Amino acid sequence: MNENQTGVYIALMSVHGLIRGHNLELGRDADTGGQSLYVLELAQALAERPEVSKVELFTRLVKDDAVDADYAQPIEQVSDKFSIVRIEAGPEEYIYKEQLWNYLDTFADNMMEYFRHQNHYPDILHSHYADAGYVGSQLANQLSIPLIHTGHSLGRVKRARLFANGVSTAEIESQYNMSKRINAEEQVLATAERVITSTNQEIEEQYEIYDFYQPEQMRVIPPGTNLNQFQPPRGDELGSELYQQLTYSLKDANKPIILALSRPDPRKNITALIEAFGQSPELQAKANLVIIAGNRDDVDDLESGAQEVFHEIWGMIDRYDLYGKVSLPKHHSRNEVAFIYRVAAASGGVFVNPALTEPFGLTLIEAAASGLPIVATEDGGPRDIIENCQNGILIDPLEPQTITHALLEMLYQPDMKDRMIQQGLTGVKAHYAWAAHAESYLKLVNPIIKNAERLPRTPIERRSALYKDRAFVTSLDHNLVGNPEALTKLVSLLKTHRKSTLFIVATNRRLDSALRLLKHFKIPEPDILITSSGTEICYAPKLNKDQFWAKHIDFHWGRHKIKDLMDSHPGLYLQPKSEQTPFKISYYLNKDVTDLQHINGILRQEDESAHTQLSFNKYLDILPMRASKGMALRYVADRWQIPLENILVAGGSGADEDMMRGNTLAVVVANRHKEDLTSLKEFDGIYYAKKNYEEGILEAIEHYDFFGKHFSVHSEAQVTGSKQTDSEQSEGKS
Repeated sequence: MNENQTGVYIALMSVHGLIRGHNLELGRDADTGGQSLYVLELAQALAERPEVSKVELFTRLVKDDAVDADYAQPIEQVSDKFSIVRIEAGPEEYIYKEQLWNYLDTFADNMMEYFRHQNHYPDILHSHYADAGYVGSQLANQLSIPLIHTGHSLGRVKRARLFANGVSTAEIESQYNMSKRINAEEQVLATAERVITSTNQEIEEQYEIYDFYQPEQMRVIPPGTNLNQFQPPRGDELGSELYQQLTYSLKDANKPIILALSRPDPRKNITALIEAFGQSPELQAKANLVIIAGNRDDVDDLESGAQEVFHEIWGMIDRYDLYGKVSLPKHHSRNEVAFIYRVAAASGGVFVNPALTEPFGLTLIEAAASGLPIVATEDGGPRDIIENCQNGILIDPLEPQTITHALLEMLYQPDMKDRMIQQGLTGVKAHYAWAAHAESYLKLVNPIIKNAERLPRTPIERRSALYKDRAFVTSLDHNLVGNPEALTKLVSLLKTHRKSTLFIVATNRRLDSALRLLKHFKIPEPDILITSSGTEICYAPKLNKDQFWAKHIDFHWGRHKIKDLMDSHPGLYLQPKSEQTPFKISYYLNKDVTDLQHINGILRQEDESAHTQLSFNKYLDILPMRASKGMALRYVADRWQIPLENILVAGGSGADEDMMRGNTLAVVVANRHKEDLTSLKEFDGIYYAKKNYEEGILEAIEHYDFFGKHFSVHSEAQVTGSKQTDSEQSEGKS
């Protein structure tokens, strides 16, 4: 602490956006969102602590007629101990965070001048987001003041999300200054005494891909939540107009409500909840299902992903005849959400979050504060919430029966349910209220201020490449499910090289089926999942679907006409509905009756642009002309700027063939389906492993010296060196 100071002086930094101490303009633009609210409420909570003498929140000063004059005020005194300090940097007008990078050194210098002028230095610096992290690193190194950092979002993760939205590599660099952002994030990870995250999964899956990842420096302190508006039932809920609106379509509105509240996003996995409900007459007899999935006037006006979700929901309601048992209201407002939770709680209900992945789980905290027990996905933030609050049951979002069992357990054990409700009410206040956050925060920073807990730093070197420079690609069924011991070695090897190597799984399976298999065999989630025979591409950690790829392959795709042509064709039998997708029609093919050449002839005769793919001599997929696993792989390689010569592909069936042809490094495992891959013998440079499954992949990694090889995009030797000589090929063939 500074001399003559009786309490802790904390300097928070949030450079971009529009921040003021009242009437926050949340949602005005992408820069004025959750982070603005987070830092303001954090500052207010810290200022209320008796051991804190002063909190200053540093942001950029803006003089612009297009925004309120509040943002041109150099110092805004919000309370006795909390003020917002606005620093001049760059142009006077309001600009977005991506345009700020060239002015951050000026921001740091002017912030230093502010400290010098008042002759008073903070005990701790706390930066929010990469731009403030850059400023904080500069000041921490100049002043020898410890730095705390909260990332809020990370550049390497956002880059994948931008790819999913169809933004090119060049656009990402020019529009988002991504290399500057990632370099700033690396710098702050190398400088900060502690990095505060919301969940353990954030540490394990997002920060781990950074060169300066040091998990011992990281601490989980869940963000505070304003719980004032979320309260247990008061007794007036079941007679309200809103209750009537929620339940008017239900046959028996007096049953407990199973409540789900989320966006209509495929990743929210609402259909698994309906499947769990639909497959259990016992659950239907015991409760009603109410799904709040955004607002809609006409579903056809929604974006394609939301349309798909609603059509699947209605399809399942019809399939399981759930009319009068499921309510799907069209509209709700944000200020009605707290009351909706209370209605469900007053009915004796349960809140469910079945999402495939849930980074934090704010709705679970809101529901718990409203007196609801929770059933939630075991992926991500809900693990931490239920561990902290002991107020619910975790489920496997890929196995609907686990949802059914958890809900029945809740509804049939009222004593357990009541105990979880009370533990939830107590737990959210103890762990997720801002007062609790401020208390945990000061327990973290006080020893650092007193120099009692400055951890020694592990020497770490940056890689020469900013991004991953190679990729390992494998199918699932023929490669990764045969040898558990070898799989463990392979997974360990991929984890060791995670910073340099994209891990890609390319499979004929649908996304849900692929995720289920990965989980069953404890295979870590890949960076990229190419599923449904190359018609769908998803990026970790949030399974963002590549919308641009979907638009690209939709070109001249006549699904309904092709299906009409083929459904009655002799020798073709439609595979189950679970295997069909909007861009994949799947059949069983009887080779004694018809063959692939004949099928292709019919499609050409009818002028249908389609790509056919036969696996194991019996599984026929008909895809858009632009879609296959090989084309999806080349699309991904182009987006991530990884040369094909730096990509090792492991395959074993006909569906893998076009990934393995051309310039990729390729290995055919010994347990391959021999008839499928006979044409590959015409290609030089394909390594035929002597061993099966994962052992064959490990053999190929050693053969190519894949992780030891220094790849260079412009190296001619690399291209020729990645392929085998004739003698090497003959030795490797089985």
